[in-house]
Amino acid sequence: MAAGSVAALRDVTLRIGSGEYIGVVGPSGCGKSTLLHVLGVVDVPTSGDVLFQDRNVRTLSDADRSRLRLREIGFIFQRFFLLPMLTAWENVELPQAEAGVGRAERRERTRELLEYVGLSARASHRPSELSGGEMQRVAIARALANRPRLLLADEPTGELDQATGEQIVSLIDRLHADGMAVVVVTHDPAVAGRAHRLLRMRDGRIVEAGE
Repeated sequence: MAAGSVAALRDVTLRIGSGEYIGVVGPSGCGKSTLLHVLGVVDVPTSGDVLFQDRNVRTLSDADRSRLRLREIGFIFQRFFLLPMLTAWENVELPQAEAGVGRAERRERTRELLEYVGLSARASHRPSELSGGEMQRVAIARALANRPRLLLADEPTGELDQATGEQIVSLIDRLHADGMAVVVVTHDPAVAGRAHRLLRMRDGRIVEAGE
């Protein structure tokens, strides 16, 4: 930047095991979201290595990293990022089509996922016709579309009221109980408290890694 270099992450060493539930907390600007982007293979670090299932992300092509994200990692964001012109059904079906899943399998998987998040009756609605909580549940169903190994959530309750946020966190708890590895970035102590392991960050570093 004009004012000089900014080290978004520094001296980070982290291992995430299969089926873990990790919360990441810390002040704004401390590197939480950057850490999530590196874990999600959205960003590649300028130094060091990221291994996903023994594959070194730094050695993968852009196309291979895209395939890895599409098939192995699910993302949930604070602002949902649903495609506004598509229905809830189509938003969930789209990543499966991009992954080459056949039409019959896509339809069955989409039906199962919308039922899983309690939105079967809203399948034909577009995002503008859904509440914030409903949009986040569609986003969760979309994140699960290709059966990822890892779910990354960046402030998943940040746009929601307390009661609706509790419903979303309970759904994430359920996903973890079903065996998925989950990493949640949050400012909410109540959300962070649901995780089984807590990482505290400051100035781009992990300053505490509780068990």
